Amino acid sequence: MGLKETISGDLKAAMKAKDKLRLETIRSIKKAILEKEVSVRPSGREELTEAEEMELLVKQAKQRRDSIAQYRKAQRDDLVERESAELAIIETYLPQALSEEELSQAIDEIIERVGALSAKDLGKVMGPAMQALKGRADGAKVQQMVKAKLSS
Repeated sequence: MGLKETISGDLKAAMKAKDKLRLETIRSIKKAILEKEVSVRPSGREELTEAEEMELLVKQAKQRRDSIAQYRKAQRDDLVERESAELAIIETYLPQALSEEELSQAIDEIIERVGALSAKDLGKVMGPAMQALKGRADGAKVQQMVKAKLSS
């Protein structure tokens, strides 16, 4: 079952359970999927690929994380709580995030594969790293870890 079908099923379940927050969050995901599908129609496709769906979910999660950071700066704990709850719902559709150790191993393998030797090779590593780790690790965390490994 694809993401779109899963979302539709979860939307119905949230309606029946009268879970307002979950319902609103799932509706926003569904809206984003439909908008993306409309944007790819001129290329002759009707549906999104799994990679495009994953990219869309990652973008939704990143937007929530950015909002949380902004709301914390503004000391709006009520909004931080809401965005955190929405983020948790979105993360249920993303693949399991990598642990620190798994992420470190994956980055080591990528550094070895591309032959990076110093901090100058950051760009050489980041492209393949983000491709391989998309949806399973935060980009800022990946970049921070790659910088640390290349500078040592």
